[in-house]
Amino acid sequence: MQPTASERAPYNGLTQAEPTLPSPAYWDGENYQRDLDAIWYKNWLLVCREADLAQPLAFRRFRIGTQDIIVLRDDTGALRAFHNTCRHRGSQLCQESEGRLKARLITCPYHAWSYSLRGDLVRVPSKSLPDGFDKADHPLYRVALSVWRGFVFVNLREDAAGSAQASFDPASGNLANWPLETLVSGHVLRKVMHCNWKIFWENFNECLHGPGVHKDLSRLVPIYGRGLMSRHDDPEWTRNADNDAPEFSGGLRAGAETWSRDGQAHGPIFSGLTPAERAAGQTYATSLPSMFIVGHVDYVRTVRLVPLGPEETELVAEWLFTPEALAATDINNIVAFGTQVLEEDAAICEVNQRGLRSMRHAAGMLMPEEYELHRFHNWVREQHAALSP
Repeated sequence: MQPTASERAPYNGLTQAEPTLPSPAYWDGENYQRDLDAIWYKNWLLVCREADLAQPLAFRRFRIGTQDIIVLRDDTGALRAFHNTCRHRGSQLCQESEGRLKARLITCPYHAWSYSLRGDLVRVPSKSLPDGFDKADHPLYRVALSVWRGFVFVNLREDAAGSAQASFDPASGNLANWPLETLVSGHVLRKVMHCNWKIFWENFNECLHGPGVHKDLSRLVPIYGRGLMSRHDDPEWTRNADNDAPEFSGGLRAGAETWSRDGQAHGPIFSGLTPAERAAGQTYATSLPSMFIVGHVDYVRTVRLVPLGPEETELVAEWLFTPEALAATDINNIVAFGTQVLEEDAAICEVNQRGLRSMRHAAGMLMPEEYELHRFHNWVREQHAALSP
């Protein structure tokens, strides 16, 4: 018996053919610059965690497209962000990638203009100043900064409004029950992928590649082994609507607790999680274009993207644990599994990238299971449209 129209209504999949973005969107230099101008220079971007700048005078530099940014903690304990550019003749100010400032001033290495840690110009070594020159008119170029649950975001818009919290996809999972602020870093993976940043997000947004690319992950999360992300991705989901087996309902295989080599938790399970959150095995929250975060029962994993060029993207993944778990737990079982999955994703994204240069391939075509790709593509199109005069 075929399901009725009302029973089919919750089906997630696309019901008509939809094109991908045009192929040059993934390799053309002008398209890449448009991505920077419309997306990366206009949205909230994850740069680090508060713990990375724990002490006063600590700083880190970040490259976002062509923009060089300093994030620091001033002498009062406040976090601030600036363009790494002197107001005199545009020289780079800080040359090291991170560290602690030697004084409560940022001094240009070229002509020694000096700025307070609040960005105010306080000293110009010239023997005299031009008529009408007021140091108050020449502060560092400030960058908007927002902290969300211990994560530091910046926004390069000169008129940036709102906060990092508002940048999260409303369809994302809720991580309120995870103690994000108190977690500490157990491992960091940095990898340069030879693919456009959008290729990685497209891969993130579908599980059609799961059975062929992620064999171990597909065994851990059986619904991924069916090429699906959730129950309602199956056009015939009503046939198994009452079946709570993980290949139909999602979640981890029977007996598994978390993403690790053996599927077992390797530290205390977070005490505030609901039974549903424990059973899910993974809860994702996404903030385009720069990051996603995954809550597991015993740790949290973050992935940050940085565009390096039309066909090059840096991936920075970090595994976060409670201090007690990190002190008492061998995390290799967890890190090795997560690294494997990310390496598999990176490798297949590079394969995807290499095929896009065909002069015959104007655009691809989305399958019904790729409904989240269609939503992502529409987000990109809307961002570009907002930039147009």
